Amino acid sequence: MSIPQDLKYTKEHEWLNVVDGVATVGITAFAAESLGDIVFVQLPSVGDTVTAGEVFGEVESTKSVSELYAPVDGEVVEVNEATTDTPELINSDPYTEGWLLKVRLSGDVPALLDAQAYAVLTQES
Repeated sequence: MSIPQDLKYTKEHEWLNVVDGVATVGITAFAAESLGDIVFVQLPSVGDTVTAGEVFGEVESTKSVSELYAPVDGEVVEVNEATTDTPELINSDPYTEGWLLKVRLSGDVPALLDAQAYAVLTQES
């Protein structure tokens, strides 16, 4: 499983890509594979605020329900409706079509894992 080098990662298996003060957030391929077939996604609404380290939604798979944790503070400016309509996108393409939401940052990006550190984390799991 490849880990994109240009993203940042959390220990809770979310990924983050910041461009011009807006962070795109999703879950990693490792998380999607661990969950199994994702059948339901609950996400916040546009205009909601999220706080780094706090729950912003959940994904439900055939195996379990897992909470999603915000990697940054900010306001939700876009939600990927495709993942609520077709949750299996998260399994098949977690880094492009399966992103979850976009957040306009309201502060600094906290210290997150780079691809190499995330690879080490997933080997320990």
